[in-house]
Amino acid sequence: MSLEQFNNICIIWASLGVTTFILLQFVTAPYGRHIKKGWGPELPNKLGWVLMELPSFAIILYFYLNFSQSSYAQFLNILWLFHYFNRTFIFPLRIRTKGKKMPLTIVLSAIFFNLINAGLNGYFLSHFEQYSSLDFENWMFYLGLTIFVLGFISNQISDSILINLRKPDEVGYKIPNGFLFKYISCPNLLSEIIQWSGFAIMAWNLPATTFLIWTIANLLPRALNHHKWYRDHFKEYPINRKAIIPKIW
Repeated sequence: MSLEQFNNICIIWASLGVTTFILLQFVTAPYGRHIKKGWGPELPNKLGWVLMELPSFAIILYFYLNFSQSSYAQFLNILWLFHYFNRTFIFPLRIRTKGKKMPLTIVLSAIFFNLINAGLNGYFLSHFEQYSSLDFENWMFYLGLTIFVLGFISNQISDSILINLRKPDEVGYKIPNGFLFKYISCPNLLSEIIQWSGFAIMAWNLPATTFLIWTIANLLPRALNHHKWYRDHFKEYPINRKAIIPKIW
């Protein structure tokens, strides 16, 4: 495959992300609190999380172990693996979702997305990357890494607040408070957008950019839906709290 052909695939993939963003303005994806009957067979929530995220970890690990890469590309792979090790193996053990399930259709759609997304990023970093050790001295590396780390830390804090809202045997929902929840309903989702923005700056390639486009396309509508759900279900929900961007949106 030539780089031109590869880039064309990335452009098509990014276009599908934009189309998905438009679609999600009219359809609420059945995650968590938004699950409704009629989406077909269901899986235990924790199992679903592992199955969804595993392709992203496994595919990048495959490219990392089996192809020659520059030290900079290897570093990008390590950041990716670090994130998805947490998402695949640690996060599902932390969440308190006893008895909760998710539709198999959502699991399969996420697996499909992760196969394409990780495949494009892994393939580029193994076949087309032209990084050098000098890229570690570039301002984009320092800026991107700082944003990535801040996003990851913010995501971990936000996830911990949400997880600890429930006692071990509880399954209901409560109003989260503290940290960025003081200003927005979904700092966990904002943090992930921030994190992959940092990755895109560091990587500065088309597949990393398509990943960011898809991240925004998926998480922004989800944040708006979560925010509306909170306001519909809790009369005491803070009226000044926004969905995902403090004081703006």
